[in-house]
Order: sequence, then C-alpha cells, then structure tokens
Amino acid sequence: MTSPDSPPLVSPSPCPAPPPSLPSSPVPSSPAPSSSSLPPPPSLPPTGEVMVLALGRKKQRVLIALSILPNLFLAFLLSSDPLITLSSPHHCHLPGPLPSPEVLNASLPWEKGGRPGESGGLSHCKQYLNGSQSAVVDCEAGWDYNVTEGLRNNIVTEWDLVCGQYWLVPVEEVCFILGILTGCLGLGYAADRLGRSKTLLASLTLSVVFGVLVAGVYLILYITRLELCEPSLRLLVTMLAGLMTVAGELLLLAVALGCQSWRGLLGAGAAPLTLFLSYGIPGVFPESPRWLLLSERSADMNSFTERRNSNRDLRDDESFTELDSEPAPSSRPHLSYPELFHSRNIWKNMCVLGFTSFISHGITSTGRTCCRCARGGAAWLLLWATVDRFGRRGILLLAMTMTGLASLILLGLMEYLSETAITVFSVLGLFSSQATASLCILFTAEIMPTVIRGSGVGIVLALGCVGRLSSPLMDLRNHYGYFLHHVVYSSLALLAVLSILLLPESKRKPLPQTLSDGEQYRRPPLGRRRRDNVPLLSTPNPET
Repeated sequence: MTSPDSPPLVSPSPCPAPPPSLPSSPVPSSPAPSSSSLPPPPSLPPTGEVMVLALGRKKQRVLIALSILPNLFLAFLLSSDPLITLSSPHHCHLPGPLPSPEVLNASLPWEKGGRPGESGGLSHCKQYLNGSQSAVVDCEAGWDYNVTEGLRNNIVTEWDLVCGQYWLVPVEEVCFILGILTGCLGLGYAADRLGRSKTLLASLTLSVVFGVLVAGVYLILYITRLELCEPSLRLLVTMLAGLMTVAGELLLLAVALGCQSWRGLLGAGAAPLTLFLSYGIPGVFPESPRWLLLSERSADMNSFTERRNSNRDLRDDESFTELDSEPAPSSRPHLSYPELFHSRNIWKNMCVLGFTSFISHGITSTGRTCCRCARGGAAWLLLWATVDRFGRRGILLLAMTMTGLASLILLGLMEYLSETAITVFSVLGLFSSQATASLCILFTAEIMPTVIRGSGVGIVLALGCVGRLSSPLMDLRNHYGYFLHHVVYSSLALLAVLSILLLPESKRKPLPQTLSDGEQYRRPPLGRRRRDNVPLLSTPNPET
C-alpha cells in the first residue's frame, strides 16, 4: 500500500495520460444505437444448394418431373435405329404368292455355314438359272422378306439393302452414331455458354421439325435435372429418368408392332415432343439456378441477397420469381481457358470416366432391343439399391471388374464351357457393362464443375458413342467381332479397373461450381477412414 503523501505510480502504458489542467466540458451522452439502425451483417454469396432451395420444394419437384417426362419419347428416336435397319430373313423372289418348301429347295441353292459348326441353309442372295440346277445367278426379280418381328416396312425392305447392298446398313448405323456424338459435343458446349434453357428450346425445335439433335435434348435435360436436385435426391431422380427411358424403349416395341412403316414410327416419336416446346414459355421451365449463379447477372444476385437477408423462409417461399426470368443476352458464365488447360485433376477425372464409358458402351451395344431394356431396368434398380450405400467409385469399380472377368472367362474357357455357362457369363458381362455405362454418366455430371458440366458430360457420352461403333463395324465384317469384343475390350477393361482407383468419391457431396472447385475434387487417401458429412469445398482435399 502507498501512503497519501507518496507520489502516484507511473503507468507502464506508452500512451501518456491526458493533462489534468484541461477542463472537461460536459458532453451529452448519445443514446445507444438501436438494432434497426445497425447495418445488416455482410451475407455470404449464395451457393448452388441455396439457389436450388430458393425455388421451393413444390416447384423443385415439378421441374424435376418436367425434366423426366420427355425421356419417354426421346427413347423413340434414340432407340429406333435397330428397328429401322433390322434385316429380316429373305430369299430371291420366286413366281407365285407363297412358294412351298419343295419349290424353294428346287429354286434356291444350298450354302454352307460361314462359321465352324454351322450347318448352312438355302441361299439368301442366289438362285438357279431358269429353274434348272445347271447354273447359279444373283437374284433377278428382287427379294421376298419373312418379317417376324419389328416393322413390316423399314429401310432394308423398302430399298432392298441386302446381299450386295447390305454394306449400306452399317454405314447408316455409323452415321446415326456419329450424329449422336456430334450433338453431344456441340450442344454440351452450347449449354455451358448460352444456358440450359435456350439450348434445350433450340434442340427441341430442331428435333420436332427436322428430327435432329435429339441427343442434345437428352443431354441438356440430364444435366439440368441433376442441377435441380439436392445431393440426397440425385441418384433417385436419375434412376427414375433411366427407368422412364427403359419404359420408352418398351413402348417403342409396342408401337412398332402397330406401325406399317419406319416413317410412321419416327413420326410417333417426334410428334409428342411438340408438347414440350411449351418449356420455352417464360416461367414454365426456368434456367438452371446453378448456371445462373455463374452468369453475370448482378441485379438478380442482389435481389436474391436481399431476399436471403429477410426473415422469410426461402424453402417455403412460393413467391420467389427471380429465377424464372430469362438470362440477359450478354450474360455468360466466366470460363478461364488457361485455367482449364492447367486443371490437371479435372482432365484426369474426365479421361478416366471417358475411357470407362468407351469400354462399357462398346460391350453393351450388342444384343436385341428387348434384352437391352431388361438389362437397363435391372441395372438402374441395382444402382439405386447400392450406389448411395457403398459409393459411386466402389460400385463402378465392382461393375467394371465383373465385366472384365466375364470377358476373360469367355476368352480363355469358351471351348470348355457348356452352353448354359456361356449364357450365364455373357449375361453377367452385358449386365455389368450396362451398369457401368449408366453410372459413368452420373459420376461425370457430379464431379464436373457447373461451368463445364455440359461439355464434360458431352465428351464422356461422345466417347461412349465411339465404343458403340464396334457393333456396325462388326456387321461390315459379317458379324466377325470375336477379337474386338473378347480380346481388345477384355484387356482394356482390366486397365479401366486400375484407373477407376484414381477417381474421387461424389456420394452426398455438393456439385462443384467453378474450375477451382473441380480441382479440389480429389481422390481420398486409401489408408485413412474419412467421414461423409464434411462439405466438399471446405478444404482443399474434401472429406469423403
């Protein structure tokens, strides 16, 4: 303690005390600022998930349903080519309405089977000259067709694309697949630059009027549907859309039985698409909120921020209409091409998924339409039951492993297996390749950033079309594709199994928006257990 006469202690603070000689004038005390006069706290920019929730639950479900419904009729045009080019059993035209088997045996030469073990049959392209068996000539009066399935009149029966003209059928199939490939590449890029809604409307118009760019409609609806979903709904909604496509293929077979010509079949598929041109009406099918978040629309973003700072619940606000407006003509999402070229992780993921899509689509392109429908429906049900539980990467790895093993077993042990075993391994390989092909597209759409999601999914679909080219190329060589399907694809399937290990996991993760977000989507460490509930963009290496 200090005495009253002792000097006061000097404060260690470097700031000197105010001089005591200065009189202190009374200053009126200002009232404490009220909460209403305080400036609003700075709000974070809206994320893609918040933009989706701003639509409202009811409107979100309606838009998702509107994006699924066109798949029923898109399957008509995307899956009609096998029926249009189906070659029915045929033989040279003979006098009389229905030649008896005795007349056929006397008029047509017998040909041996082209493969070992085949007994052969009556010639499809030759006949005896003048009914005598002294000389054999090509068909002189055309062909008679025994149509037992599909269309009664397609391009093969209408223009006699058999025998010497059969090579035109694989050429048509190649052109059809190349058209899908071009549409996926071009319209995927257009969807990223011009917007989902504008590109969708243009593709629908061209599909209805000219019957082209149907693949672009399918692609744009796919990525828009995914961008309208929360992470927990993405797999379910994609599965429902896949089953709707399978239902469209089955309906296509039913319509084909009632149609007389291939023109009527294409008309039955294109006519219902006219109804979906109403998506161009403002407010019916608005622009993707995630794409709007990247476009240069400061007015809409400021309006959204003001609504977000209000006390209203955005989840149940049905009066929110900023997202219904069309984007400005000058609005473009920012895309840095130098940054894109240096985004090694994005390119790595795209190359791995594109390579896997090439193999899986190449293997699953074989088989009849009914078999493909059954495989497609079963594959989607299996993915729905397993992918959200075990992860995208794990199920993709399992499906590709099953595809490779089935191909290797058929390659090395076909001579020693029974017919039942060969059928079982063939069905297993085709089923697993179908599941791989479907999961590849979903995986790509989930890990590609919004700024290039259309282009990324389009590239992977285009590489799948390159794999599908193996089927018509086999037809050019009279169905000799053993080396391609059982040697080349088997070897590449094993390489794809190893490359899938380099992919990240996208289960229950928000969709990346920018290129920097996509670069953070990396493969998790193998020796460390990680959680699923950590947001994707919270750390440079997101938790899984």
